[in-house]
Amino acid sequence: MSDMVVVRQAGLYCVPGQFYIDPWRPVERAVITHAHGDHARHGHRHYLAAAAGVDILKARLGDIHIDGLEYGATVVHNGVTISLHPAGHVLGSAQVRMECQGEVWVASGDYKVEPDGTCAPFEPVRCHTFITESTFGLPVYRWQPQQTIFDDINQWWRKNAAEGRASVVQCYAFGKAQRILSGLDAGIGPIICHGAVEPLNRVYRAAGVALPPTVMVGDVDKPAIGRSIVIAPPSAAGSPWVKRFGDYSDAFASGWMQLRGARRRRGVDRGFVLSDHADWPGLMTAIRATEAPRVIVTHGSIPILVRWLQQNGLQASGFDTEYGDDEAEEGHA
Repeated sequence: MSDMVVVRQAGLYCVPGQFYIDPWRPVERAVITHAHGDHARHGHRHYLAAAAGVDILKARLGDIHIDGLEYGATVVHNGVTISLHPAGHVLGSAQVRMECQGEVWVASGDYKVEPDGTCAPFEPVRCHTFITESTFGLPVYRWQPQQTIFDDINQWWRKNAAEGRASVVQCYAFGKAQRILSGLDAGIGPIICHGAVEPLNRVYRAAGVALPPTVMVGDVDKPAIGRSIVIAPPSAAGSPWVKRFGDYSDAFASGWMQLRGARRRRGVDRGFVLSDHADWPGLMTAIRATEAPRVIVTHGSIPILVRWLQQNGLQASGFDTEYGDDEAEEGHA
């Protein structure tokens, strides 16, 4: 059988199934791995996604024709059996398993292997060919346990609150914001969320994810602002909205913060290294667990990871995609 998935102008295309995975141009049928903007776009006629991600996709894309598939359930389309499996990236994120004539391919979408309380944990899926992301596909990227980062954030917030200074954390509004919220010590002070973050919090809570109470800035009286932590997207930096917090301390939360230069470019007081993507050991763990003899690498450090996999006896190559264009910019990594 020739390749089950190829790259076309509109995106990754399942040839026998006649559908696309996370296409970047409008298509008839799209299977969506998760609701970040570089993977879930407007304009497709029919969307298929994990049931847990349907409400997030609707919140972000509006009125779309979408079917939700429970994790592990199957649907057959043009002779290809499709199932979706947890990717551990954000709420509703999924890997796409495709089986046709006994051959199995899995497209990972974005994933991380460390479990967190805001989404179903990553489940490796055995296959013949694994299409993996490589956002942090360099050996320099190695994450600390997330609880260590949560402790650091709470300690920083506690110190600022004692000095009467608000703590502003810049992070991606979908996924990263809710993960940080899940690790905050609400006893320190009020938790204020930007208008881009709060609607997504509501979707997470409706899905049964436990988040601490959050408020909008207008709900907090002036004296309490100095004890607050503020969760806002990177676009809020320097805006009139953020100036309402006066003499605040700021931080940026992203995997990119592991590199000192990235922290300097952001011009923030603190960089917290917290990513919703797998680090180098995580990528190795996930790839090994699939037992796939063939690996195709997308978005990120493609040549380095491909070379490493080839040196370790795997048939490896890369796909050129349009994913990740906004990642470093928006901080959702």
